[in-house]
Amino acid sequence: MKLSVILPTYNEERTIRKLLDLVLNVQFPPESGPVEIEVIVVDDGSTDRTAEIVALEPRAILVRHERNRGKGAAIRTALGHVTGDVVLIQDADLEYSVEDYPRLLRPFLDERVQVVFGSRFLLRRHPTGMHWTNWLANRILTVTANVLYNAKITDEATCYKVFRAPLLKSLPLRANSFDFCPEATALVRKRGVPIHEVPIEYHGRSRAEGKKIRFKHGFQAMKTLVLHRLRRA
Repeated sequence: MKLSVILPTYNEERTIRKLLDLVLNVQFPPESGPVEIEVIVVDDGSTDRTAEIVALEPRAILVRHERNRGKGAAIRTALGHVTGDVVLIQDADLEYSVEDYPRLLRPFLDERVQVVFGSRFLLRRHPTGMHWTNWLANRILTVTANVLYNAKITDEATCYKVFRAPLLKSLPLRANSFDFCPEATALVRKRGVPIHEVPIEYHGRSRAEGKKIRFKHGFQAMKTLVLHRLRRA
């Protein structure tokens, strides 16, 4: 199996080098079979040394946006460079653990599985470091996704969304910002594709540490879920 890891980045010079080392050196158990990792970093108009640091890593594919366009736009750009069988979305901070990669890929040993989400709520009710406003927004968005799309998931807003590459490439993605997550959820479920979940670790960071999600993004995500439900196609 070839795994393509998409890494949208914006001003992550403090963590990007360590993250690249972690991603490029993930160890998979023998039962996973041979796994080749392809890392595609989209520098989304960073004003710090993020792109410069990534450029020093020959094993990573670096694509640059001249200006900041958002996470969703970065993911769409990266899809044009994906050559793997499975695509995993990875944030450029250290909130999520790459040690969960084997767990996220294991369901894909079943050829019928098309989508896997990593759930932060299957291990503990309140994930480590998650601010209460983010917790509340996550709960509301997850309930909304389950009601509108019969998604049967516990963590709609998780970063760790993993797809068979042909499926993800076929989705009519238009989101530019963090609304990629609800858009992908909505489009997958409108096709009737089941979403499988596995438990993952999570250690939230603060705004002072560079966390970019704001309360307004919760409203944007809710709007995305509702609008896609109302659209016929």
